[in-house]
Amino acid sequence: MLAESVGASATGVAILDEQNRVVYANAAFAVQLHLTHATALIDTLALSTWTHSASAQERDALERQLRDPDASVLDLQVAGSETTTLYLDDRREGRRIVMVSNDWPMPGAPRSVIAQLDALTGLANRATYDEYVQSLSSSKEESPASAVILLDLDRFKQVNDTLGHATGDTLLILAAKRMRSAIRSDDILIRLGGDEFVILQAHNKQPEGAESVAERLVELLQRPFLINGHQVNSGVSIGIAVLGQGTRDPEELLKHADLALYEAKRLGRSRYCFFESNLESRALERRNLELDLRRALCLRQFSLLYQPQKSLSDDSISGFEALIRWDHPVRGRVSPVDFIALAEELGEIHAIGEWVMRTACQQAATWEGEQSVAVNVSPLQFDDDHIVAIVRKALDDSGLAPERLEIEITESTLMNNTDAVMQRLWAIKNMGVGIAMDDFGTGYASLSHLNSFPFSKLKIDKSFIQAEQSPRAKALMDAILTMGASLA
Repeated sequence: MLAESVGASATGVAILDEQNRVVYANAAFAVQLHLTHATALIDTLALSTWTHSASAQERDALERQLRDPDASVLDLQVAGSETTTLYLDDRREGRRIVMVSNDWPMPGAPRSVIAQLDALTGLANRATYDEYVQSLSSSKEESPASAVILLDLDRFKQVNDTLGHATGDTLLILAAKRMRSAIRSDDILIRLGGDEFVILQAHNKQPEGAESVAERLVELLQRPFLINGHQVNSGVSIGIAVLGQGTRDPEELLKHADLALYEAKRLGRSRYCFFESNLESRALERRNLELDLRRALCLRQFSLLYQPQKSLSDDSISGFEALIRWDHPVRGRVSPVDFIALAEELGEIHAIGEWVMRTACQQAATWEGEQSVAVNVSPLQFDDDHIVAIVRKALDDSGLAPERLEIEITESTLMNNTDAVMQRLWAIKNMGVGIAMDDFGTGYASLSHLNSFPFSKLKIDKSFIQAEQSPRAKALMDAILTMGASLA
């Protein structure tokens, strides 16, 4: 295959980033520039290693030519009086492809090589994978040995969102280098796009070969990266599909590896899973559940039940907690345990949460008496200021007094973007609405959060109450109650 030959090709290929630093170079490029090895170029901050006797003025000229989007050919002095000709491809996404060959010109060769290289990492790209599958499908062997190892970086979106896309790009480049170091010389490493990579293995020792590489990759990519003074922790989730072991059609390899990857993420990330046939049926069931959930709100299949909240002092009912239920015509009543996490993953939680807030306030406004209504709010609903407007509109439209509404959040709400979340909580609190921390004692929120925000109520997690009441457990309960009372 062409992509496999790039590394050993007589055509020298290098990829430069926006600062003209080399992010990829094959062996031929180093040889033709009289360098010891292609890896000597990687991360080079200047072009001094490209030339052996060029003056500073000549190097500056080289820099200018490489930055010129219209430049297509330039001569470079590489050793003594020897020069070589570099052929430049147009800049794409800020990257520039540089090629050099003793057999130039070769009609169509530059474009064909470039078409199968990822401009950021210098790896092969999706076109290489498609070519690989095609070669397997046309193979005359009854069972050609092959494994697809699909990798997805953990927490990559969080890195992009918090540290910027430039840091995200650097993470991809560094992660790709670690991946290269973990694979065999005849394995093919491809960047499919975004933070997804795939390794193609074509040897007979399967699944042992794929498992060995996956173990090394999980360990390697769990190690921190240092990028521009930031320690970046990522990790990787891996799905593996082996031809002849649950997967018979080469065109299904990537799909099955993707199902295994999803299972690895479901089990907690930073691990690998092999494809099993039950994953396909589970994925189909999940897909049907997704479709049903997306339609449920429009079809008015949600309803609210109300769980009373009693006062221990006089056994009176002080309020009710709104509990959502999904009444499906075929599935029956679906518990929140089975669909809330999916709604969060699909982004449907925002529309569902808004419906719950509006409906709970409307129904509570019709009750006799002054009992409060408590509404659970997902951490995702605090991602922007929209939650403040939702609460305000629900109160205005229903006429419910703000002091009769209570918002319940979990400790995980406070874990991300804490300052912004605190501002939104204060905005809701300043309306006169109560704020309760649900499942207190099971999360990771710091006690400093209790000091920085005056919660109206701490709801001790049921695990404390249902557990065996040992002296130690009772002492812990007493401590939480005392702390809550002293902060009231």
